[in-house]
Amino acid sequence: MKFTLTIILTIFSLTNSNSFKSEQLKYSRVREAYSEKENGIIKLLESKDLKIEELEVYLRAFKFGKKIQLWGKNKTDQKFKLIKEYKVCRKSGTLGPKREQGDLQVPEGFYHIDRFNPYSNFHLSLGINYPNASDKILGVEGNLGGDIFIHGSCVTVGCLPVTDDQIKELYLFCLEAKNNGQINIPVTIFPAMLSNKNLDVLLKKYPVDSDKTNLWKELKLVYDLFNQTKKLPEIQFLSNGRHEVKP
Repeated sequence: MKFTLTIILTIFSLTNSNSFKSEQLKYSRVREAYSEKENGIIKLLESKDLKIEELEVYLRAFKFGKKIQLWGKNKTDQKFKLIKEYKVCRKSGTLGPKREQGDLQVPEGFYHIDRFNPYSNFHLSLGINYPNASDKILGVEGNLGGDIFIHGSCVTVGCLPVTDDQIKELYLFCLEAKNNGQINIPVTIFPAMLSNKNLDVLLKKYPVDSDKTNLWKELKLVYDLFNQTKKLPEIQFLSNGRHEVKP
């Protein structure tokens, strides 16, 4: 029997509609995470009027305060809802962006998840696309470093670590969103929760460090817009390493 190319491609598309999740389930740690966490995840989403098969997610991390917020919405929704907060259990570096390899800094700025590692040395890990376009302009050329993750095992040299129990859950939320077709899972890393008071404290502490203060002012715009609207603004990376924020 002969199949036309169109039929073959259609069959391939149908059989691989959940190909990302299927590939991930080949790994024992992912299967273990589903066994332990799937029912709880579904119940938590239902309590927020969210459907796992429609889920899209957004992560906000705060270095001071050591937490990661998981926000989610259904594909057809306009606004995100806070699903859960996770405690970052170790920290390294100080407030401010990462500018070179070995500085022990956790990056700050606008990122996205670019890797899912089901066999990580730190149980499970979600890769962050550091260095981003801004980092490549403002960081130390040729010595930017990389391999920044949200991961388990509660150890760090510039990453955002949580416990193994927490990474199982957070990994699956992101996995489901990716499997639903969410190409870009955004991650915004803030120095702290940027209330007017907190930003004022930061600006007074680093009055002549324009690299930090310019970034924090841009992050503040996004922080306020998202808190007001629960919608993600558009972030444009500029040629000077700065950002333009559009509601």
